[in-house]
Amino acid sequence: MDFKKLGKAILFPHIAIMLLLIPIATVLLVCSMVFIGTESPIAYVSYVLAAYTLTIWCFKLPRLIAYIKAFKNENKYARRWQDDARLRVNSSLYGSLAWNALYGLFQLWLGFFHHTFWFYSLGIYYICLGVMRFFLLLHTRKYAPGERMRSELVRYRACGWVFLLMNLALTLIVFFMIYWNRTFEHHMITAIAMAAYTFTSFTFAIISVVKYKKYNSPVFSAAKAISFAAACVSMLTLTSTLLTTFSDETMGVFEQKMMLGSVGGAVSVVVVAMAVRMIVKSTRKLKELESEITHGA
Repeated sequence: MDFKKLGKAILFPHIAIMLLLIPIATVLLVCSMVFIGTESPIAYVSYVLAAYTLTIWCFKLPRLIAYIKAFKNENKYARRWQDDARLRVNSSLYGSLAWNALYGLFQLWLGFFHHTFWFYSLGIYYICLGVMRFFLLLHTRKYAPGERMRSELVRYRACGWVFLLMNLALTLIVFFMIYWNRTFEHHMITAIAMAAYTFTSFTFAIISVVKYKKYNSPVFSAAKAISFAAACVSMLTLTSTLLTTFSDETMGVFEQKMMLGSVGGAVSVVVVAMAVRMIVKSTRKLKELESEITHGA
């Protein structure tokens, strides 16, 4: 027996087998945690299979990265997507606009159906995010970044003022969570999936805010600030979900309210600080532009 070939076949299986193992390992792991029990033989098999699947994908990762880089360099559409920041921002704005509009309208309908300001607050918040994105799209679909700097600064400042107004809706959300103990309760697997999604979106929002500074475009920065604000609210909702879903009665109601109040207060402070910075920075830049035009004349 050729152990070298056997080891290579085990650690580097065919890509079709690797793709097939992902749903199988996922289904087995979920079933063992939810339906069968974590101490059953099937559970142990699912743990081993999940570990093996993760290991072989980690071994495959360098090749995947190399393949993706080669694809990006050779495919003209991939190169355009990589090089055209305006295209990426517009695509992000269109997708986020559709999502915010649909989700906001859904929350408003829930508020009308259940007669509660809780859903109204969420609906107003997400619709405001959608309006801000549409406001930015009116500029980015016509002009390149930096082409109309004064117009970009005006829109950047307007988004800052809207953030301050939106903080009222955010305050209502936190108030309902704490005072009326309005929380979300989901299944454990759903809560874990929400946590993974929230932390991923939050991480990418932070990276985008830093990354798009190099383009010196206030509109681009405003677009990424909106994504960051949405990620902050998702983090607040996730905190409420985790406190309710994984509550083992070791944390009392008062401690849960203190936790929600702390996270909600932190999110509110971050949004207000971001809004104030946008207003102050854009106002200063606009004064500098007006001064340059005056001296130039």
